[in-house]
Amino acid sequence: MTQAIETTLESYLARFEAFQKESAGRGPAWLLPLRKAAISRFAEVGFPARRDEEWRFTNVTPITQAPFSPAGRPEMLPTLEDLQRVAFERASFHRLVFVNGFYAPSLSSQDLPQGVKAGNLAEALQADSERIERHLGRYASFEHAPFVALNTAFFEDGGFVHIPRGLIVEQPIHLLYLSTGDREQMVSYPRTLIVAEENSHATIIESYAGVGEESTFTNAVTEIALGENAVVDHYKLLREKETAFHVATQQVQLSRTSNFRSHSITLGGAIVRNDINAVLGGEGGECTLNGLYLASGRQLVDNHTAIDHAMPHCDSHELYKGILDGQARGVFNGKIFVRQDAQKTDAKQTNQTLLLSEKAQINTKPQLEIFADDVKCTHGATVGQLQPEALFYLRSRGIGEDDARSLLIYAFASDIIGRIKVAPIREELNATLLARLPGGHRMEELL
Repeated sequence: MTQAIETTLESYLARFEAFQKESAGRGPAWLLPLRKAAISRFAEVGFPARRDEEWRFTNVTPITQAPFSPAGRPEMLPTLEDLQRVAFERASFHRLVFVNGFYAPSLSSQDLPQGVKAGNLAEALQADSERIERHLGRYASFEHAPFVALNTAFFEDGGFVHIPRGLIVEQPIHLLYLSTGDREQMVSYPRTLIVAEENSHATIIESYAGVGEESTFTNAVTEIALGENAVVDHYKLLREKETAFHVATQQVQLSRTSNFRSHSITLGGAIVRNDINAVLGGEGGECTLNGLYLASGRQLVDNHTAIDHAMPHCDSHELYKGILDGQARGVFNGKIFVRQDAQKTDAKQTNQTLLLSEKAQINTKPQLEIFADDVKCTHGATVGQLQPEALFYLRSRGIGEDDARSLLIYAFASDIIGRIKVAPIREELNATLLARLPGGHRMEELL
């Protein structure tokens, strides 16, 4: 096994040498040193193993040992039918589509307010290099994150959104990342950079889906920077194929009195790892992290969150819920750091998991690290099955057993779905949930 790991590591290093030669002369001068630093760090730490505390419950061997080749620009784009399935066609969103990590202008549609920049990162690196340099790689560190290091070394394109000072974007901006696997197993490295200047307000949807027969590996990194008093509502929707692998890091930097709200919804993927980290770097900031994950069969969904209260008078709220069936496994690791000077912190964290079968498993680890003495912090985790008393109550009112179970599952999940402010997303997720439940088509009559 050690020899196999070393061989895999060497193949990625050799691939970087080839990539470096291919991309010579492309991109600004400051980017190459960043790439070299990232691949050098990856060479030092290698892929994570289960002996690493942060990866103890997630075995990434199926990812690291698979013969994934770089996706490259697609020869054929997905069909309109593929796009309609995941693109919220009836909604008036500003849409940017990326296929295998590369911008697809023919599939995109946008009518943005004047001053807003929303496009592909490859072009922005040329046209807006100084602004990109101030943010790219400044928040998502690859020092102890090998997958972030790989993305930083290999990314070629992705989404770039810049909301100028004082501007409110009324309609959501949808960044849709599609992975294709028609001929072979492929890996893509989409990179997303979102910058919201002072007093701006925007809603960003970042979604991932797959088409094709072969398994794919998406290694994604998103960096989000909020200026003073900025507000960003962010939605991540993961609807990958059941054979797909997805490892993603989202790093958020908040300034004074800024507000960040995140909803992370995971509905697909064979192995999924979501790292969501937020730094409250200015007084009066507020951060909300909500999540819902549904898994069945042999799926593995791992959610790691970290909220760093670096300044005083900041609030954070976190609620993650999971529904696991079959032999599915879930992981939740939530950390709240309160630094010494972060007085008057108010932080709440809750993780709840519903196990629908005897073989489903969850490993949950809520954590608090508090170095200030004038704070209010709470955390907790619950794991359970459907309550017999609740089932009995519903059945005593003439509701069949399957419908009663479905109603309770629906009520558990709808607590998160109901918090989603964007109506098309909320309605589609609601329909998806009902479709997965036995007798879901009858739920509307019972609700």
